[in-house]
Amino acid sequence: MLRSLPLTVWLIGIISLVNDSGSELLYPLIPIYLSSVLMAGPRAMGLIEGVAESTESILKLFSGVIVDRFHRFKPWFVFGYGIAGVGRPLIAFITSWPMLLVIRFADRVGKELRTSPRDALLASSVPPERHGLAFGFHRAMDNAGAVVGPITAAFLLSRGVALRDLFLWSAIPAAICIMLAVLIREEKPALAQHPAPLFRQYVDSAGITADDRLGVQGIG
Repeated sequence: MLRSLPLTVWLIGIISLVNDSGSELLYPLIPIYLSSVLMAGPRAMGLIEGVAESTESILKLFSGVIVDRFHRFKPWFVFGYGIAGVGRPLIAFITSWPMLLVIRFADRVGKELRTSPRDALLASSVPPERHGLAFGFHRAMDNAGAVVGPITAAFLLSRGVALRDLFLWSAIPAAICIMLAVLIREEKPALAQHPAPLFRQYVDSAGITADDRLGVQGIG
């Protein structure tokens, strides 16, 4: 059954797997990095995550509207992953927590800019009766990434990889995500189909003839 899914669904699923692996590779380690390397306390951590989560929540209101207005999905999809891909490795070079705040802010902006076009690409790649399979497959791949990331981080740390170097390793999944996102083919969006007026729906469902319509309209 999964083999019958189109290439676009598979690519988006793999992208989510790789991206979430890279994300979960790093973000559980940020509190340790913040306190041991950047010498910042819990207040800084609370501010950083508060701004990040607030940004994500606010952009949920606008991201879909912005994408619909431009009638293009792929450019926003690639751009969203590009922001995260560039930002995460830069954490290895920052020297203060405000710079980490900027990177987290940019990462959440990228996440919301890519979420709506990603869902639109999934929906347009399969017929309506297969939406459940496509979105379920994507969610499974995304959740698998949340498992692979921490396991990879634990393995690298056990091999003696420095904490700062882990952020440089995140450039590899970022590059893979961007390359796969570029390969996605965007289908031409279908024209919106407006429903018929209620009067016409009633007439058609009742089987009223053209002669009868004049009588019905006259009564109205």
